[in-house]
Amino acid sequence: MSFRKIFLLAVVALGIAAFFVFDLGRFLSLEYLKQSQASFEALYASQPLKVSLVYFAIYVAATALSFPGAAIITLAGGAIFGLWWGTLLVSFASSLGATLAFLTSRFVLRDSIEAKFGNRLAEINRGIEKDGAFYLFTLRLIPVVPFFVINLVMGLTKMKALTFYAVSQIGMLAGTLVYVNAGTQLAQIDSLQGILSPALLGSFVLLGVFPLIAKWIVSLMQKRKVYARWASVKPQRFDRNLIVIGAGAGGLVSAYIAAVVKAKVTLVEAHKMGGDCLNYGCVPSKALIKSAKLAHQMRHGETYGLHSTTPTFSFKAVMRRIQDIVRAIEPHDSVERYTGLGVEVLQGYAKLVNPWTVEIALNDGSTQTLTTRSVVIAAGARPFVPPLPGLEDSGYVTSDTMWDKFGELDEVPKRLVVLGGGPIGCELAQSFARLGSQVTQVEMGPRVMAREDEEVSELARQTLMKDGVDVRTGHKALRVENTGGMKALVVEHAGTEERIEFDELLCAVGRSARLTGYGLEELGIPTNKTVETNEYLQTLYPNIYAAGDVAGPYQFTHVASHQAWYAAVNALFGDFKMFKADYRVIPWATFIDPEVARVGLNEQEAKEKGIAVEVTKYGIDDLDRAIADSEAHGFVKVLTVPGKDTILGVTIVGTHAGDLLAEYVLAMKHGLGLNKILGTIHTYPTLAEANKYAAGEWKRAHAPQQLLAWVGRFHDWRRG
Repeated sequence: MSFRKIFLLAVVALGIAAFFVFDLGRFLSLEYLKQSQASFEALYASQPLKVSLVYFAIYVAATALSFPGAAIITLAGGAIFGLWWGTLLVSFASSLGATLAFLTSRFVLRDSIEAKFGNRLAEINRGIEKDGAFYLFTLRLIPVVPFFVINLVMGLTKMKALTFYAVSQIGMLAGTLVYVNAGTQLAQIDSLQGILSPALLGSFVLLGVFPLIAKWIVSLMQKRKVYARWASVKPQRFDRNLIVIGAGAGGLVSAYIAAVVKAKVTLVEAHKMGGDCLNYGCVPSKALIKSAKLAHQMRHGETYGLHSTTPTFSFKAVMRRIQDIVRAIEPHDSVERYTGLGVEVLQGYAKLVNPWTVEIALNDGSTQTLTTRSVVIAAGARPFVPPLPGLEDSGYVTSDTMWDKFGELDEVPKRLVVLGGGPIGCELAQSFARLGSQVTQVEMGPRVMAREDEEVSELARQTLMKDGVDVRTGHKALRVENTGGMKALVVEHAGTEERIEFDELLCAVGRSARLTGYGLEELGIPTNKTVETNEYLQTLYPNIYAAGDVAGPYQFTHVASHQAWYAAVNALFGDFKMFKADYRVIPWATFIDPEVARVGLNEQEAKEKGIAVEVTKYGIDDLDRAIADSEAHGFVKVLTVPGKDTILGVTIVGTHAGDLLAEYVLAMKHGLGLNKILGTIHTYPTLAEANKYAAGEWKRAHAPQQLLAWVGRFHDWRRG
């Protein structure tokens, strides 16, 4: 640290020390102000310029050093100088002092903060560069965040000092007027009855109502700015209360909620009702996993005291069963069901023409245009296909297209390459290996299921390899070659190239949000891998919302349904009450065998975020029901606040882990700790007892040993 920084820090430290050593805070109280009011007024009457300058200097110093009591000093300005002169002094003094605090923070702290949090600060600076002035104006206008915090934090950004001063001067003016005006009324109090004077009551009412008024003004200004270029086309009347684009989980729930509350709602879907989950994802993949698990159990019949046998089956029959299951569930998400619920369902492609108008190219070739008060975008996501040379020419399938393509095969693909080591890749790799495919799984990263703890990733890798999957981590796909009908994926590993021959290649490297084709570009709605939304799921336009995979941050069906509630309710009733989307307790599961399920933090995330945790682990190999089912493998791992039973996160590896997790999701959602789980009766023998025993492990580790020692002596004494 340079000498100048040390000197400045010393000056600030001395100023703060003097404040406390000389007990200057006693002068910053309402009682002192009222006691000294007459003296201040007499002094000001005799020496107006000198008193004004001293007051100005004190205000600047107090604000620059972030002393408490700025409100009292402001009230004093009204009491001594009156409304207009007091407002003028306070306005300039507060802005100047705030700027000095801003510059001090920048000079002393910014370099060290940038060195430690450079990446995060860079993202903040991009936002400051784009909308920093308006954001600062909002904070100044709505006095929710303490002003001294704003001064110090803004100093860490790249906002220009002149911009900071000018915006602060304007933004704080309204609040300054309110406080100085209150000070003028306080100056008139000479008895207890004076407190009830209409003028004083009016000042305090204004103080209380001001933040609400300011918030409303800021919101109105922001809306006017956003909608300015569309003002001439805003309809006077609307055809619909809500239009929902996309009939996956997010869209279906949004439309359902709107219908329940008797809103006029239209749901637009271009392809299949039910979206990816019903038609390509959750439902068909779990049906495939079930068939594959049964084939695996038949091969290992001796585990259950039966004869092991090689399963014989028609792969077409397996795929036909999967389609039958999809068709059995389809009525839950069908056009007929939602029409019966009161939702208008249109099948076609929707496009936003302006913030209130949606043009729908119907599948029958006609076009329909509807106006609406609000829109929920629930367009979902599609499989991401990496730009590998030769991939398109050689052919490939994704988790979306494989069901139709493989449904035409008489046998499972003999040699299958699965590109990707995430949850989808692992589930499908294990399933096809159990059905008889020679599966090679290629993952560029150092391990599969990289979002989980290392021990979970390693357990998953071992499980996949045990089922015959050739797991190749640290292998980067370079290109696909097709020579004489022989197809091969060329990968790079440890500096050398390798060829992996295949009959079918399955791309399972993740999913990307659908961001094009329905008007986001024309309306200028920002996107960055997903549609950008605020905490209420609003896009750039407050009447346009997004939910589900297209909005992120999680690509799970249950999260899409969860977000849909917030999007629909805010869209329909946001003028009265807005709800922030709650992501505090988000569970998910990977349905390999054994399953991996998680909610909240895991160890690797806690370490990355610097969060102290205590880890409690219970091995399912000790659980009676798991032993009886020959499923005695896996564990329950609970992360808690050190020394407390407050649950921060849970990872379960084992059979039916996704079902077992529900108890912990409930506990975390409603603030229940491990003691509550331990005190809950669990049916014997069930897998759910694993949750109770994990809580018991925590309790045993926190047993009061000293007290137990005394209790032991008590029992010794009782025995004589």
